[in-house]
Amino acid sequence: MSERPTIGLALSGGAARGMAHVGVLRAFIENNIPIDYLTGTSAGSIVAGAYASGMTIDEIDALGRSLRWRHVGMVTMSRFGVQSNVRLENYLRKRLPVTRFEDLKLPLAVVATDLKTGTAVVMRDEGDLPLAIRASCTIPGWYVPVTDKDGRQLVDGGLVAVIPATMCRDLGADIVIAVDVNSAGATFFGARGPIIGVVLQAMLVVQKNSSQYQLAASDFVITPQIAHIRWDSLRRAGDLMAAGYAAAMENIPEILALIESRSVKSAVL
Repeated sequence: MSERPTIGLALSGGAARGMAHVGVLRAFIENNIPIDYLTGTSAGSIVAGAYASGMTIDEIDALGRSLRWRHVGMVTMSRFGVQSNVRLENYLRKRLPVTRFEDLKLPLAVVATDLKTGTAVVMRDEGDLPLAIRASCTIPGWYVPVTDKDGRQLVDGGLVAVIPATMCRDLGADIVIAVDVNSAGATFFGARGPIIGVVLQAMLVVQKNSSQYQLAASDFVITPQIAHIRWDSLRRAGDLMAAGYAAAMENIPEILALIESRSVKSAVL
């Protein structure tokens, strides 16, 4: 009798585009593909954290459709950023079934960046989940850095691992499936938009080149076709979820074949 490999989902950062992750999750659930581990960076940490905390896919869907930028940040008087994103932490604290890593239904790792050292800070196993997600979503220069219990100044995890594949492997996943909401590119360059969109666009273009190592560390990569949707378009959550669902469904046969091949290898070994 073969023993199935453990499966981890690594959900990338990508601001509003991260809502595509919800569609991917829905496709996995509908096709009975087990998820044993979750990692998330920035927007990916919101979706991963919600699922790991025990929210149903319909609840996460509703959360994504209702989220607006006013729920994330507010103007602040600080020389370290234009806004504080404490509202995001409060928003999640009121809605997540559990708010501690040690109480999660599935193992989860959330990635942020230590602003002083430029190194990855991987939050897992214990600690405050809404704070961790907030830190992972702290766009440097726009949001004020988040100070953790150790006094570190934390900002967006996308600076070090926009696709947290190696972190997923470290949790124990035999198969790491990455969902990359940025590699599809962008067909809207030059379009007018709010300043937060310009900041996101510049940051994520730079991150694209740095994501190659994490992509190489993945066993499979799902890339929703969302080049036409801006990174600040939270109001298009429904379109993003649909695109994520379509991309996952298209790849379900290959993913099932990958799982089966690894199961056969385990049985032989």
